[in-house]
Amino acid sequence: MKRLRWPRRMPVDPYIVLLLATVGLAALVPARGLAADTVSGASTAAIAFLFFLYGARLSTREAMDGLRHWRLHLTVLICTFVVFPLLGLAARGLVPVLLTHSLYTGLLFLTLVPSTIQSSIAFTSMARGNVPAAICAGSFSSLVGIVVTPLLAAALLGGSGGGFSADSLIKIVLQLLVPFVAGQVLRRWIGGFVTRHKKVLGLVDRGSILLVVYTAFSEGMVRGIWHQVSPARLAGLLGVEAVLLAVMLASTWYGARALGFGREDRIAIQFAGSKKSLASGLPMASVLFGAQASLAVLPLMLFHQMQLMVCAVIAKRRARDAGAGADGDDDGDAGASGGEGAHPAGRGHDPARTG
Repeated sequence: MKRLRWPRRMPVDPYIVLLLATVGLAALVPARGLAADTVSGASTAAIAFLFFLYGARLSTREAMDGLRHWRLHLTVLICTFVVFPLLGLAARGLVPVLLTHSLYTGLLFLTLVPSTIQSSIAFTSMARGNVPAAICAGSFSSLVGIVVTPLLAAALLGGSGGGFSADSLIKIVLQLLVPFVAGQVLRRWIGGFVTRHKKVLGLVDRGSILLVVYTAFSEGMVRGIWHQVSPARLAGLLGVEAVLLAVMLASTWYGARALGFGREDRIAIQFAGSKKSLASGLPMASVLFGAQASLAVLPLMLFHQMQLMVCAVIAKRRARDAGAGADGDDDGDAGASGGEGAHPAGRGHDPARTG
């Protein structure tokens, strides 16, 4: 009889377990009173420090090189801030059959947030795509999203967005954009250290998200809003998000080919244009939704973990295709760069990073 063997690497990202454990901790021991204020302040500081490190890591040369890829970055921005929101608006027809109004609000919000930085780079590198383009695309998306996401939330969510105001935009700019700019200014002195110690960025990335998740879900437990979500509604939400992810992955891959991009650029577009960032979305949701933030970020959390698992599989397939000298779904453009300055993928990026 053939003996069954467990796979050497389980398909579940350990970080997903940490996120679930954080939600469980918030359910069992929610932060209250002074502890809630302390945790909230710590999460705000951690997110600000994360964007400071992002700014210190992005070199001026990379940013300038990225500007020459304007067609690629414009494509990613359109996917992130136009195509995604249109699909989110189309999902309004699923209320109340599959989604409650609260879950739909969270789903629509996730379609408005910027793309990831870390995981876009990691998966593009793994798939042997245009890594510099992925670095710049993720960074540009995050910077644009600091302003565009609140404005889109004000236009599309209205009163559901927790009362969007100029004050909320200022809070988001102070928490995300100002630290990023400070990192760019100080990059001359600390950029080398940040680049050499990538684990520091990864720890801050993941740690800050866990803090924000604990803060948001603790507030949800204290206010007793989780009785609004049933297992059937969660299953419906997962199904809708699976379809949303599949549509965006297909649209970015085949749409980029129709626009004349080469294989390496298409890989960067697919991974940067189909994902949404927890690091940017969570603090924005905390400002925009206030007490309802925990329920509003649930769709974003689920979608984020889904995209990590699916994109890991796709990236490995792209890498195998590149190693075999073929592009799978491509028509013989495996070595093409589409005139966008494609760069061979580097090594050493962690595909499990969240971004």
